[in-house]
Amino acid sequence: MTQVTGPAGPTAPGRAPSTPAAPAEPSWRERVNEHPMAPYYLILGSAMLLLVLGLVMVLSSSSVESYDTTGSAFTLFTRQAMFATAGLVAMVVLSRMPVPVLRRFSTPFMIGAAILLLLLFVPGIGVSVAGQRNWIDLFGPFRLQPSEFAKLALILWAADLFTRRERVLDEWRQLAWPFLGVAGLVVGVVVLQGDLGTAIILAIIVAGLLFVAGAPMRIFVGLGVLGVAGIAALSLTAGYRIRRFTAWLHPEGDLDGAGWQLLQGKYALGTGGWWGVGLGGSREKWGALPAAHTDFIFPVIGEELGLLGALTVVGLFAAITVFTMRMAIRTNDVFVRVVCVGIIAWLMGQAMVNLGAVLQLLPITGVTLPFVSYGGSSLLPSLMAIGILLAFAKHEAGGAGARRRAAPVGER
Repeated sequence: MTQVTGPAGPTAPGRAPSTPAAPAEPSWRERVNEHPMAPYYLILGSAMLLLVLGLVMVLSSSSVESYDTTGSAFTLFTRQAMFATAGLVAMVVLSRMPVPVLRRFSTPFMIGAAILLLLLFVPGIGVSVAGQRNWIDLFGPFRLQPSEFAKLALILWAADLFTRRERVLDEWRQLAWPFLGVAGLVVGVVVLQGDLGTAIILAIIVAGLLFVAGAPMRIFVGLGVLGVAGIAALSLTAGYRIRRFTAWLHPEGDLDGAGWQLLQGKYALGTGGWWGVGLGGSREKWGALPAAHTDFIFPVIGEELGLLGALTVVGLFAAITVFTMRMAIRTNDVFVRVVCVGIIAWLMGQAMVNLGAVLQLLPITGVTLPFVSYGGSSLLPSLMAIGILLAFAKHEAGGAGARRRAAPVGER
């Protein structure tokens, strides 16, 4: 009887030589987790889905008010689409910029944003709306809100500063000046303009930047106490802020003010059920729900698209957060890490403040839902931030590819 010989030696008579088992196919989660361009595509896809959903919902939620004020149901939607187009152009341009160019761009951007903030105090330039002097008239019906651009400018400038001072960030005095000084001035100017909501978002951004810089806990405690005291003082000196706070605690007691908006928002969400009443079928947008296309657009989403639509919005924000933070954790570039954390603190912090107000978890502060609410001054810098994240994602993917090519064949 003959003996079969295989690569690993003789085998039993009559048996074929054994072959090594094929490696298991990686799961889709493993493929997504290891693909160097995964953050790029998922951040881009999530932001674009939010933008498209926002445009559709702005058209739906603003059609009644737009027709009532301008005679056309498409006026506000057309304006939002114009800002979306400009924002997409800016996003594409920024996504193609190298990281060193973005760093050089940070200081002039901060200076420009600061000048625009100060111009609001010049008579004839700054415009007051609803008691807040935070707008600059451009042309026709278009206005610019400099504080929205100051959010992104502060993040980029701080990231450049922290990168240059990386070796001394453990000394709190290096954080106190100039970062805390400049950040305090920006927040103070916004407060003087009467915009407490934007000031709170800026404070969240500052907290996120301090966290990624490794600031000691005593700085957070001190700034937290100062912030709470400042919010309390500002609320007590403005009657409408006190009414918003009391309406948050007991909306039924203020049906002629903020309480009405809260209750109508809850009615809209409750009416939507699981699947919604259908796109364009909202009843609340017919004048019952104030700010249906701006601060309170989320209840209209819940009413027309149901719980599924509302959770989709939350899921898209979560996707942007997860993959941006993954990029921040894996990068070796301090500038990239700080900007990523700052942008997430801004966009996700603002989203949580908006959704918290709609769901009566937080008092109403008058901030928009990023990418979704009507408002060009909010949409433009948000899309610019996405462009910067995409530039970082390509930068990190290029670095990962280079490391992979340099690795031995068996370790790739």
